[in-house]
Amino acid sequence: MKKILVLSMLLLALSLVLIGCQGQQEAAAPAEAEPAQEEVATELHIYNWSEYIDPEVYTAFEEEYGIKVIEDTFSSNEELLAKIQAGAAGYDLIVPSDYMVEIMIAEGLVAELNHANVPNIANLSALFSDPPFDPGLTYCVPYQWGTTGIGYNSEVFEDAPASWAYIFDPVMAAEYEGKITMLNDSRESIGAALKYLGYSLNTTNEAELEEAKELLIQTKPFIFSYDSDQFEDLIAANEVVIGHGWSGDYFMAAVDDERIWYVIPEEGGVVWADNLCIPLTSKNQDAAELFINYILQPEIAAQITNFTWYGSPVEAANEFIDPEILEEPAIYPSAETMERLEWIQDVGDATPLYERIWTEVKASE
Repeated sequence: MKKILVLSMLLLALSLVLIGCQGQQEAAAPAEAEPAQEEVATELHIYNWSEYIDPEVYTAFEEEYGIKVIEDTFSSNEELLAKIQAGAAGYDLIVPSDYMVEIMIAEGLVAELNHANVPNIANLSALFSDPPFDPGLTYCVPYQWGTTGIGYNSEVFEDAPASWAYIFDPVMAAEYEGKITMLNDSRESIGAALKYLGYSLNTTNEAELEEAKELLIQTKPFIFSYDSDQFEDLIAANEVVIGHGWSGDYFMAAVDDERIWYVIPEEGGVVWADNLCIPLTSKNQDAAELFINYILQPEIAAQITNFTWYGSPVEAANEFIDPEILEEPAIYPSAETMERLEWIQDVGDATPLYERIWTEVKASE
């Protein structure tokens, strides 16, 4: 009986201890249930084309939000793709062109946008609100747009060289031998040859592509260099007199050198849009969307266009864009000119064919 009494007392004491512990746990429960604070991004890493934004935009963003912007640059869409495919995980924003957006979406390399974080997307013009390369802007937002055509030294040419023949016709090109540049970009340069030949720059017809290849090889002896970074500077330095390149780069150079100007060839060319996209590997998507929303403000969008001399997809920015830019038909082309321009599109299974042709052109003597 004594043993039973002692055992009962021990069990009672143990029960009291357990009840006390449970009470302490319940009292502590609210503190443990508090959600952990999310880490606020202090840096935003952007992989961009060179000289493609007014640096003051980065500075103003940093001052307003306390997020430092760090920029690396690339010179072609293919270089950008290779870097991301190779696993580069340090970037929060990238700036691919339209056809490359299609490719990166298909390969699962970019994140879907949270449109709730980008309300200024409503400022885009109708042309860019539902683009064919990203319907509904599910993944990316247009940043700048322009054309690819011919830049030239106006002191050398009495009239604007408004035809691809100045580069591809052997008689005409021979007059400027060693004074011509072309973009170091497979789709752009093959596309220019295709437009001169009267074909679509998105053709998948192997015979047409082989014809373009032979034309590029025939033209190569007249070419000073294939360059996507300094083609406008080469005209300013009198190294060349005419070149194949992007509209805004030539117009930016014209601000400091009035001899330089740009024309859209009569055969047509490329209309393109570069876009802000968030790599799937980014750990700072909220900060990236904050930046996208920031530059979609009309005044900021206009500031960028006034610096780059490329068209802004933000229609509400027009009232803040310099009239000299807004009224220039080679920057904001007429409807008639737009009909002769094409978007570069993903050519799917023909991509290796384009790559082979470009390799053979570059390797030819």
